[in-house]
Amino acid sequence: MQIVLIIAYLAVAASVVWASILASRYIDLLDRTTRLSGAFLGGVLLSAVTSLPELFTSLSATVALHKPSLCLGNILGSNLFNIAILSLCTLAAIRHVGRTRFDKGNIRVAAYLIFIYGIILLDYFELLGPEISSIKIITPIIAVLYIIAVRHLSGEQSEPDTDDNTPVTLSQKGIILRFIASSIAIIVLSIVMTYITDAVAKEFSIGAGLAGALLLGVATSLPEVSSTIALFRIKNYNIAIGNIVGSNLFNFIVLCIADVACFHESVYIYDDPKITLLLKFGFGAALLSVLMLRIRNPYVRAVCAMASVVCYALFLVI
Repeated sequence: MQIVLIIAYLAVAASVVWASILASRYIDLLDRTTRLSGAFLGGVLLSAVTSLPELFTSLSATVALHKPSLCLGNILGSNLFNIAILSLCTLAAIRHVGRTRFDKGNIRVAAYLIFIYGIILLDYFELLGPEISSIKIITPIIAVLYIIAVRHLSGEQSEPDTDDNTPVTLSQKGIILRFIASSIAIIVLSIVMTYITDAVAKEFSIGAGLAGALLLGVATSLPEVSSTIALFRIKNYNIAIGNIVGSNLFNFIVLCIADVACFHESVYIYDDPKITLLLKFGFGAALLSVLMLRIRNPYVRAVCAMASVVCYALFLVI
């Protein structure tokens, strides 16, 4: 039974990666055929698609499985993992991105992520108001911050940020239809992933918080990983960075949706020690990511990137 579950988990995870690579390919084609900014394409469109696993796995964890701690661990684990991946890509391409000027919209969104972490930390220390039914006040606060942050990702660019000169043979309609098809595939596979993770957690006696952070958190972050690596390879940095910061932002709005959908209790439950570690290390990594994007110095960016990776490593070790 254990071997079957492991094989099923790996198979579904690989399928999520495949569908996500297709989605990122079509976003890159839109970048080359439209005048939309790379920050918007990466931070809104691509991040929304690559974050669909977090949305549907979190809803499944709260509504179907009634395990809100699995949802919170999934979101916080995915966000910390995403920052670690962005940092590793930055380190690998430090010669090219050391002094690169990144889109201001991406930097501002990364700053809003710090505010959201701060709001959740205030709730962790019980410094915010009471719940309305099972919905905590931080849910509408995060929703407002999300709406404000997304506005910084709009705009136009004169040229696409890519080194790929391959001729585009698909029409915009064809690109959009294929993008939608790959998105649907990601939705179906992510729902299946939730049930497999729950079965693995039971079979191997893994806590819900740890299962959410490692099994769900890493697996649902595979779309961001594959698309970010691919975009860094063609030096389309703004879409790659927008994908990560936009995905992390979208993940927090997933928490809001799950909190509203979970009628019996709030999703903001901090009784699992791993959740506490994720929150603290995630806040530190978010601060480092803003410094890494804001300061145009290769040494500072390298140090911030390494420190962000250390944050994720410490979470795994402690």
